[in-house]
Amino acid sequence: MTYSIRKATLEDIPELIDVSHKAYEPIRQLGLNFTGAYPTKENVRENLTENQCYVLLKDDVIIATASIRMPWSKNPGPYGFPHIWWFATLPAYGNKGIGSRLLKHIEEEIILKEYHSPAVTLGTSDDHPWLIDMYINKGYQTFGSIDLSDNHTTQYMLKVLDSHRFEGFSTIRNRIEKPKKKIIFEGGVTNAD
Repeated sequence: MTYSIRKATLEDIPELIDVSHKAYEPIRQLGLNFTGAYPTKENVRENLTENQCYVLLKDDVIIATASIRMPWSKNPGPYGFPHIWWFATLPAYGNKGIGSRLLKHIEEEIILKEYHSPAVTLGTSDDHPWLIDMYINKGYQTFGSIDLSDNHTTQYMLKVLDSHRFEGFSTIRNRIEKPKKKIIFEGGVTNAD
């Protein structure tokens, strides 16, 4: 029995549909509107072409998947960091550390080492009975929410992957978001730090 992680390809679409459909069955039963709960060939293809999608395989069979929406993509995450979404593990492999293994690989090997991002975000439903607690146990913290028109409030969560670089980013971000002072000079008004 061998496990491996790789980037998904268009040839993986049928397996990705199967994994997402099975993994998100409880989400559909709760009436939550997650994109991953309703996988179609079209939306899986769009995810593969617009985002970074990774799969965890057991003996060459996909058993878990997660995607990363990049800050510069058509559908970025909410706060300028890579954003994990469409995270799914086949139910037969639930509570066995499979999803955690994939998530940790994406956080440490892809987001931190390849993209040098000091943090990562994700979103989940406020109405889900255990997902928020699960992510808190994995080091995420809640930091904002948005009430969506599709019957749920998305709770945004952030995990700091490199605290030193994150502090630097926070300082820069605060400086950018700080209101600019107006300076009056001969002939008019200008903005300055």
